[in-house]
Amino acid sequence: MTTVIDISVRTLVEYVYRTGSIESGFRVAQSMQEGTRIHKQIQEGYGEHGEKEVHLKTEIAYHDLLFRIEGRCDGLWVDEQGLLTVDEIKSTSISAEDIGDGREVHWAQAQMYGYILAQDRHLEQVRIQLTYVHKSSGKETKLERIQTRAQLQQFANDTVAEYAPYAEMIAKHRQKRNDSIEQLAFPFAGYRSGQRKFAGAVYKTIGEKLNLFAEAPTGTGKTISTLFPAIKSIGSEQAERLMYVTAKTVTRANAEEALQRMENSGLNLHGVTITAKDKVCFCSANSTGGRDNCEYTEGYYDRINGAILDMMSNETLMTRTVIEQYAQKHHLCPFELSIDASYASDAVICDYNYVFDPKVSFKRLSDDMRKKTILLVDEAHNLVDRGRNMFSAALNKSAFLDLKRDYKDSAESLAKISSAINAYFIRLRKQGEDGKLIQRQQAPEEIFPLLEEFVIRAEVTLLEQGDQGDIQLLLETYFAVQAFLRIGRLYDMESHMTYAEVQGSDVHLWMFCIDPSLQLRQTAKGYRSVIHFSATLSPIRYYRDMLGAEEEDYNISIPSPFSREQLEVQIVPLSTRYRDRERTRTELANVLAQLINKRPGNYLAFFPSYQYMQDVIDIFETLDVETDVLIQQSGMAEEERDRFLNAFQSDNPRTLTGFAVMGGIFSEGIDLAGDRLTGVIIVGVGLPQIGPERELIREHFSQAGFNGFDYAYVYPGMNKVLQAGGRLIRTEEDRGLLMLVDDRFLQRPYYQLLPTEWRSDSQS
Repeated sequence: MTTVIDISVRTLVEYVYRTGSIESGFRVAQSMQEGTRIHKQIQEGYGEHGEKEVHLKTEIAYHDLLFRIEGRCDGLWVDEQGLLTVDEIKSTSISAEDIGDGREVHWAQAQMYGYILAQDRHLEQVRIQLTYVHKSSGKETKLERIQTRAQLQQFANDTVAEYAPYAEMIAKHRQKRNDSIEQLAFPFAGYRSGQRKFAGAVYKTIGEKLNLFAEAPTGTGKTISTLFPAIKSIGSEQAERLMYVTAKTVTRANAEEALQRMENSGLNLHGVTITAKDKVCFCSANSTGGRDNCEYTEGYYDRINGAILDMMSNETLMTRTVIEQYAQKHHLCPFELSIDASYASDAVICDYNYVFDPKVSFKRLSDDMRKKTILLVDEAHNLVDRGRNMFSAALNKSAFLDLKRDYKDSAESLAKISSAINAYFIRLRKQGEDGKLIQRQQAPEEIFPLLEEFVIRAEVTLLEQGDQGDIQLLLETYFAVQAFLRIGRLYDMESHMTYAEVQGSDVHLWMFCIDPSLQLRQTAKGYRSVIHFSATLSPIRYYRDMLGAEEEDYNISIPSPFSREQLEVQIVPLSTRYRDRERTRTELANVLAQLINKRPGNYLAFFPSYQYMQDVIDIFETLDVETDVLIQQSGMAEEERDRFLNAFQSDNPRTLTGFAVMGGIFSEGIDLAGDRLTGVIIVGVGLPQIGPERELIREHFSQAGFNGFDYAYVYPGMNKVLQAGGRLIRTEEDRGLLMLVDDRFLQRPYYQLLPTEWRSDSQS
């Protein structure tokens, strides 16, 4: 049976011909807008008989494989002698001398286009041309080769033959995968209450190519209820892969455990977990001089194909540990290995950033691949504020002033453009007063050309002086400018606001995404289906609005699988408003002390801020309380977090009270089942701190006809409350006390946002 392999020209040639080392970050962060401008500039010179952006496709058979190859040629034309020229345009920051004979992978891309054209147009020979354009000077370097049809055919056949072992491995695996999925049963003895309905809704949504917004309380089994039907959809060829994206490490571990459980039940699937670069890279631990000089990126592309074949022929679930083992074996960067493995895997577990953030999202994930991918968005309530951050960008005046001074002698052109940008900020500063916001609806278009020029000058300087002196500020500013330009291209006046804040001599310029729904909706459109799920998506209208739901998208709410008798709720009507905290903190400390002395066990007390928490702890520790105390610290390492959680054991000889912050690492995703947790105390209604961004959100949604205060403060705050309270009852056997400390819990709209089981108990 012939297996069809659909592949782009670029993907094919990069696999076979890309060699050498991973380039440092600034070299590959080139401005897409700049590249597009250069392409258009060259293409305009083709004349009336030239063609540009020509879509090409062909088929090449190899053993039991049929390669369907397609791509888009930058340009082609026929000269006076009737010879067809295929042009491949590349923008570059390196000099003509360093270009030399051109990169093999670029030649391969152009030659593949030449082969397709020679076949389609029955040409005996074709001129292959590479046009390199220096981004700073605009200087063109043209390299050309004339090749016969026979030479091009031999090249194409050789290229396919090099790729074939990888394609055969993937094809065999997919058959084995689909057979295993067909036989796969739900990996538990039975479905929990509401779980079958939830899984069915996921499968139906994927089948209809729509999106789903699911609120499924703690204990529903959200991870398996989404992964199992998504994998079944892959087995029925409704999709080819899934991506499980989340905001926290602990929920990624839940997804890994669910895949492992299904593998134990017979599933054969390639899954890879992407761990953050700072956590996994060997070069940091080995102090090899920084990532730009990392021994694991040197010659990376000479070894990566063999490593992928090795790992994916012998492994199924590629967790961090597995990735590190093969990275050491093949002397590769583990982070880059995980990224390369993800493009060939059936399931990818990763952070939101790799899908939604325009700065770091998967660049080689083609539109066609996205259309065949199911997106599972865990803890989707987090995506609202994460989306705002991902689609916002900021710059500070001080960075450009420092660069102007630092490079006035060594890089005059860089210093000059930095001075021009600094001058722009000075003009901006004159419009405002210290601490005052300058805001407008439009993007700051006038600074964009200056920033584009800065990118070019910075790249030249980094190439020329990269190993000399301290370049940290230049690198940081370079990446910040790239991010600013990228958001500038996405800027939408309906969802963004530009504001500047004067802070002494400095100026902070921010393109702030007030409403991330437009960008999130645009991202979702590229995927087969997007399943948003969380224990807390109330009110559902708010989350549908914020996460970019289309009118036809589904939403479902699964009732709690636990009985009301498992949870005792107490509301203490004590004001925790900012203005009242100093007055009521002694009373609050006494409330906590009385509870803990009366009912020994393990407690977690959640506060709206570190400062407020510490103020209450200072009083609490002066009281006669029989308890050990743990306190969440800012920026805790993974080992410290583990020690904090591991202290909560069912057989603790003494009462244990953990103090933590709402919305922090211990208020979501952690699982302290049984007697590991006796009670949860939630202090306050979780409202975000008043600030410029929150006020812009409030004003924006008020003008749009919504309750702006609820959108900016109440809904995000109460979500933190619901998440923290969800730590308490985790299984059918759990019992516990939930204490809500704030008089607003008895008032609208806060009371109405409490789950039914919380409200009914508090009334009894």
